[in-house]
Order: sequence, then C-alpha cells, then structure tokens
Amino acid sequence: MTFGIILVINPKNTSSKVAVYRDSNLCFLKTIKYTEEQIAACGTIPGQLEMRKEAILQELKDNDININKIKIVMARGGLIKPVKSGVYEVNDKLREDLINGVMGMHATNLGGIIASDIAALTNARALIADPVVVDELDDVARISGHPLFERKSVFHALNQKVVARKYAKSINRKYDELSLLVVHAGGGGISVGAHKHGRVVDVNQAFDGDGPFSIERTGTLPVGDLVRLCFSGKYTESEIMKMITDKGGLAGYLGTTSLSVIEKRIAEGDEKAAFIMNAMGYQLAKEIGGMCTVMDGKPDAIILSGELFNNGKFTTDLSRKVEKIAPIALYPDENEVDALAMNAIGVMKGEIEVLQYS
Repeated sequence: MTFGIILVINPKNTSSKVAVYRDSNLCFLKTIKYTEEQIAACGTIPGQLEMRKEAILQELKDNDININKIKIVMARGGLIKPVKSGVYEVNDKLREDLINGVMGMHATNLGGIIASDIAALTNARALIADPVVVDELDDVARISGHPLFERKSVFHALNQKVVARKYAKSINRKYDELSLLVVHAGGGGISVGAHKHGRVVDVNQAFDGDGPFSIERTGTLPVGDLVRLCFSGKYTESEIMKMITDKGGLAGYLGTTSLSVIEKRIAEGDEKAAFIMNAMGYQLAKEIGGMCTVMDGKPDAIILSGELFNNGKFTTDLSRKVEKIAPIALYPDENEVDALAMNAIGVMKGEIEVLQYS
C-alpha cells in the first residue's frame, strides 16, 4: 500500500533531527547540529525559527527530496495547553500557543511551527502527536501539598504511549486492557508513568519538576534548600532554571552528558562516576516502586524505554531492584522519530483520528 512521503521533525536544544519516510520505510535521517554561538545569536527560542527551518529545507534540497511530494509533516509537540492523547492539526491556535509558550518555552515548541511553515509550501498536512503536555491525571494525583501549587502532567507522552502500545501488541492484548508502569529515560529527563487501562493516571513532572535525577535534570530537590538558594542573591531565576533543567543530574555531578564517556570512566576505575550512576538507578527504582502503588494492584509489566537502557550494567542493576514487582519489557532504542512516523502512518491508514486544538 502506498501512502506517500512523511517528513518528521524533532527539535532539541542544540540540534534538529529530521527524517523522511517513503510509505513506512525510513529513507533519510539527519541530525542538524547548531553551535552554542549560533543558538546565542538567535536570542530567544522563537528567534531560532528561521535558522532551523532554513537548515532543514537545505538538507532536503541537498538530498534531492522533493518537498512537493510530502503528504504529512509530523513534528514533536511542544508546551501547549494540556490536551488528551492523540494527533493534532497545527491550526492557528496551536501555532499561536507554541510561539507564545503558553505553558513554557522549549526547543520542541518550534517543531509544530516549522511543520506548519513547510506544509504551507506544499499541499501537506502539519501535525503533532502526543505532546509533552498530554494530561490524563486522576484528580487526586494533582494535589501537591499546598493550595497554591498543583502537580502538572509534563512527560514523554509520545514515547510512553508508543512503547505501551507496542508491548500490548506483542502479547496480543489491547493497550486499554492493561495496567502498565512505563519508564522513559532519554537524553533529558526521566518520566515514570502509571498507565491504567489506556490512561496515564499519574506521572512525575519530568521537565522542571519532580522524580529521579537524570542525564541533565535534577529531579526532586530538597525544597527548603532550593528556596534558600533562590534568595541567596547568588543566582538569577534563569540561572536556577537552567541548573534544574540543563545542568543537573549527570551533567552536574560528572560534567558530561555523554553516557559513553561515563561508561569509559567507570571501566577505567572512576569510583565517583560509578557511584553517581548507581545513585540514579537507586532514585529511579524508588520512583518505580512508589508509582506502582497507585495502580490498584500489580502492574502487568514494567516497560523500560530510552537510550539510558542501552547501558547493560545500569539496566541489570535496576532490574534486580524492581523485577519482583512485575515482568520487565525492554525497549532501549525507542525514539521520538520512529514514534512520530508511526503516528503519521496511522493517520494515513485511517487508523488514527486527527484532532483539532482549541
């Protein structure tokens, strides 16, 4: 069956990953990297729009990909208003909220805008799928501990939903029949979601909130110490936010976000690197154990996805801590590009409805 060309766009902090699928086959994949100087010269994240868009169009041109044959431009969703899980058309309201950062500003906000601009050059549809603000929380999960604060759903919804459905298919069950504990540990944060019969009823706020520390993010911090740091006069608000979202976790403790570098250091006898990796696994195991308590019984499986689980020792050590809870399913190479393409193919097949954002 022929569906046409799908262009997938996934903006990250200092790069844009671009992929082209002909029908369901990946035929082009490129990571366009930007220097810190290029990013700084743009000023704001919205200021990066033209630089990123032109770089993508140039890559397509250099590789003889005719944009007029593109049927769907599918982008990673950014920080829009909370929505239910699904695929959304990039309409005027969605585009406006991405530009204005209605729920915050991140490089992923540019995905839908770039998709919209490129689709406007052709007859393609601009779509996003399962943005990070998918919100299916039970009301009790929103309670924080003080009426001025509410727990929010910001997590790797795209990755988690795809691997949950893949697992369900692998055992000949439907996703909405199962109770699954899904972990995604990619290049940034770590999210741990309780999937109860098709809904993520609880999940840690993996962007600038709570949960285990990760490659770049601090996760939950001692609140009193954080408050005192904020009023110490040593740091600006933006510096503290960067500390929490970009300069924490492995980056803060070990000075690198490269898992291969850390693995090499551990192999060469670096005791600090080994200790910090062990501590990250310790915190993740605690988060998994705690999240399982909200599932009204034993989950059908614990699913581990993302690049962190390519580290054999980390995965083995973590599995030993949680394997008594439920069977473990491993999807270490699951990534946003494949997940986005799967959603686009579902739209082309008529299996996935395209929703309108308002």
